[in-house]
Amino acid sequence: MQNRTPRIPEQPAPTRAELDATLTVELTSVLTGARRRALRDGDRQIDTAHLLHSLIESDPEVRTAFAGGPQLAKVLGYLVQRSIGYGLRWQGAVEDSGTVPLVREPGADGWSPSAVAAMEGARQRAERRGEMRAGGLDLLAALAADPECRAVEVLDRAGVEAAWLAGRTADRTTETSGPA
Repeated sequence: MQNRTPRIPEQPAPTRAELDATLTVELTSVLTGARRRALRDGDRQIDTAHLLHSLIESDPEVRTAFAGGPQLAKVLGYLVQRSIGYGLRWQGAVEDSGTVPLVREPGADGWSPSAVAAMEGARQRAERRGEMRAGGLDLLAALAADPECRAVEVLDRAGVEAAWLAGRTADRTTETSGPA
């Protein structure tokens, strides 16, 4: 019997040293969760909604960036529904918000262009703060900064203003890292 679950194309995995140099252990766990979620949902690529879902589930700092339990519960509700409801229209379509040119970068197979841009934005954000590794709040801020990505669509549907969330995230990152 043939497996009906589509496979996300294999991508050259970064070496452990490369990964450790740019991401916190927690964020590495988020990426693993996003990949697992995409495979389970039958999606061809890891997109920004997968990243947001895994980020909220895995990172307590990210959860505190939201305005309390009801708001967070509503976001999670929409994320859970994506595989059984409105998210079905995303299957088979590449998420590309236009934030970066649609150029295939080495090792980006299996990731939507918007997800690649969010990861790069998280890395750059940490770098601007003088940090060597990007964390969950960096990724949340990068996701919220792209008004055309699927993660922001989920936030909008849940009544969370992405610009407000990005501002709260910036404030929390400054609090935890101190003055730059």
